[in-house]
Amino acid sequence: MTWLTWRQFRAQAAAVYGLVAAFAVVLAVTGPRLADLGGDVFDQLTRTDRSLFFAGIVVMALAPAIVGAFWGAPLVAREIEAGTHRLVWSQGTTRTRWLAVKLGVLAAAAAAGIGLLSFAVTWWSEPLDGALSATRGSLPSRLTPVSFAMRGITPASYALFAVLLGVAAGMLLRRSVPAMALTLAVFAAVQIAMPLWVRPHLIPPVTETVAIGTDTLDGIGISGSGTPVVRLTVHTADPGDWVLSDSTIDSAGRAVGTLPSWFLDCLPPPPSPGAAETDSGPKRAPDIKGCLDRLSAEGYQQQVVYQPAGRFWSLQWVETGVFLGLSGLLAWFCFRRVRHLS
Repeated sequence: MTWLTWRQFRAQAAAVYGLVAAFAVVLAVTGPRLADLGGDVFDQLTRTDRSLFFAGIVVMALAPAIVGAFWGAPLVAREIEAGTHRLVWSQGTTRTRWLAVKLGVLAAAAAAGIGLLSFAVTWWSEPLDGALSATRGSLPSRLTPVSFAMRGITPASYALFAVLLGVAAGMLLRRSVPAMALTLAVFAAVQIAMPLWVRPHLIPPVTETVAIGTDTLDGIGISGSGTPVVRLTVHTADPGDWVLSDSTIDSAGRAVGTLPSWFLDCLPPPPSPGAAETDSGPKRAPDIKGCLDRLSAEGYQQQVVYQPAGRFWSLQWVETGVFLGLSGLLAWFCFRRVRHLS
């Protein structure tokens, strides 16, 4: 039974493992140079380096979904469509053993392949995660939603979940193509819901009150027409922290929707429509520091809720446990469902 499963699956496995090996070779060739960079890492990166960084994120985001849809969904649905499952069952193989072997081979191959790919991407990206430049931008840190799910051990658990989700969808719909579409849709919904509503609360976040000043200020935002709404954002001590919310509170500790109207005088006026720039003389720079000091004197502070950067591996293990639990539930469903297949 194991040999039969492998013969049915070897072409897909060879294709995926070949792509994994090719991408790993590219990372192995380019990675050592990045590991030797010192100082301002971001300013030393080439366009190719940044492209590979984001390519790693895209590849790790798509890989679990692909194995779930193209490996998991057809695994049983294709057998049902062709009627070959009855032939196997008539040869003395029980339904439970038939499904256990198929799930075991496929799940192990998916978790191993995606796990190896994640290891390579995590190793290559480590010097670049959270790299900052004083003038030209930055790269996302590994704890932010952009990178977290594409690092460490969680991608292997995503692959296991995606495969079992695909098998369950195939058993329900009994057709390969609709099962593949359903697998992709559900997996995408889960991947969106996790960083928005689940991951921030896997470990209780830290709430911290940060003084407003030029050393903590990240940005000033203005929105709305008529009476503009002015908001501040600040940063925590570690730029790798994952900030969940950043709000201004007054001296009574109440959240405020906008800053006092006088703060607008600290900001440079927007250029008039159609006005051309002139060199008529130096313009007076707004006294941002003085205005921030006045905000602090009036009791305004920023309340920041965040997950510290040091919790990366703790959150990885907890989230992996969540997906292993979901995978266990899907496996239980599949074994119950196989009893009713005809």
